[in-house]
Amino acid sequence: MKYPPQHHQEANFENCVYLAKEYPLATVISSINLQIHSSHLPLVYQENDSLGVFVGHLDKFNPQLEALEKGLEVELIFHGPEIYISPTTYQTTQLPTWNYFKAHFKGSPRIITDKETVKQSLISMTEVLEGNEQRYRLDPKNPRMKAALDYIIGFEITIIAWEGKHKISQDKHTNDQLLAKEALFNKFPNSKKVINELYRNHQTKKTPLD
Repeated sequence: MKYPPQHHQEANFENCVYLAKEYPLATVISSINLQIHSSHLPLVYQENDSLGVFVGHLDKFNPQLEALEKGLEVELIFHGPEIYISPTTYQTTQLPTWNYFKAHFKGSPRIITDKETVKQSLISMTEVLEGNEQRYRLDPKNPRMKAALDYIIGFEITIIAWEGKHKISQDKHTNDQLLAKEALFNKFPNSKKVINELYRNHQTKKTPLD
């Protein structure tokens, strides 16, 4: 298979999950009745005996809800750091390109109808998104949340397939790869730890001839 290039494919599932945890706002794509719908929703990963599930919520008036209610397969795309790479970045002669970290998951959705379960998932998601500092905790008795529950639909998406698209100049000379990484550091100085982890855990898919 000539596309996608094998050297841009991430072979480490855990590295894709790590990206999804660090950048939880996913593009959720579905198709129903010859119409494609997409939403941008924060999703929280939970382990299970298989590949795991993503838990999220959406507005009951979102037209994408119909596809989720029918259990139609959805595509999730998580977006990590990305950058335009000018040929001036490299030491060798190259063409302009774009480097990025992306994680794709295909999944089977299931709607959560119990309001108490949805409320607890909202509380849990807030804890995850607040991170280690936990500056805010969502009170189970919060009146705004109680009112919002009439308009919020909970769901979980069971992962059935995944694909990592990590294009980080793997096909370039070693020095050029380091310069491309440095360009990412310069653009995202507050994300050096995450970028380093994505690089450190990166495993390139092998072709049958490797």
